[in-house]
Amino acid sequence: MNERATEDAGTGRRRLGRSILVLPTLFTVGNIFCGYYAILSTMNGLYAHAAYAIGVAILLDSMDGFIARLTHSTSAFGLQLDSLADVISFGIAPSVLALVWGMQPIDQRIAWIAAFTFTICGAMRLARFNIQAGNLKYFVGLPIPAAGGAVAAIVHFFGGRVTGTAAASLMAVVVFTLALLMISTLRFSSLKHVALGRKSHLAVLVMALLVALIFYLSRPTLLVLAWGYVLSGPALKLYTVVRRKKPADEGAPAESPR
Repeated sequence: MNERATEDAGTGRRRLGRSILVLPTLFTVGNIFCGYYAILSTMNGLYAHAAYAIGVAILLDSMDGFIARLTHSTSAFGLQLDSLADVISFGIAPSVLALVWGMQPIDQRIAWIAAFTFTICGAMRLARFNIQAGNLKYFVGLPIPAAGGAVAAIVHFFGGRVTGTAAASLMAVVVFTLALLMISTLRFSSLKHVALGRKSHLAVLVMALLVALIFYLSRPTLLVLAWGYVLSGPALKLYTVVRRKKPADEGAPAESPR
């Protein structure tokens, strides 16, 4: 009787282990579905739906990694599948959305080059991340979900399709800039190791306010959040350069008057 109970307990643990391993994969599959749905929505002229789908894909992408780390079920298979999902949801879907929604009035050769550059730079960014995968305290280059989210935030904020040449040209510049930021060596903060700390009540309050702002004022809030993160890398680099130059300038001897 004891042997049977032990055997049943072992079988239950194995099933639970398999379930835990499958759980992050389900979120990744949801991520792929959102990316696929965003592409189909763009092709059918449902640009707002495409932007929403990319936003949900960002949420699912963050959740699958969090759950994998929480349940200690990270694996090489999960890493590769997650990267393939990210190429679809944050590489292809946003570039197609930016091309169809925002760059139709300009020369289509330039528009296609901009959209393809975004996709290929995103794929290169993921390849570099896979090589460097680990407990990084910061990201090297703009993460591809943030780049895709920046495009989706623009579409969500402005809504209607771009019809002016000047606005379409600006959109092409934005897409090229995001592509270059992804393959840059600029540092962007990682939220994986953020802890609440002693002032946890303030952190919870800030998160609650963010949720309320996203719910009631989603367009400006998501635009500010997305582009605030995009600009944080160049801003940090500029701050570091200025800070390094200051001690040298302060320590330099003053020139004697002639």
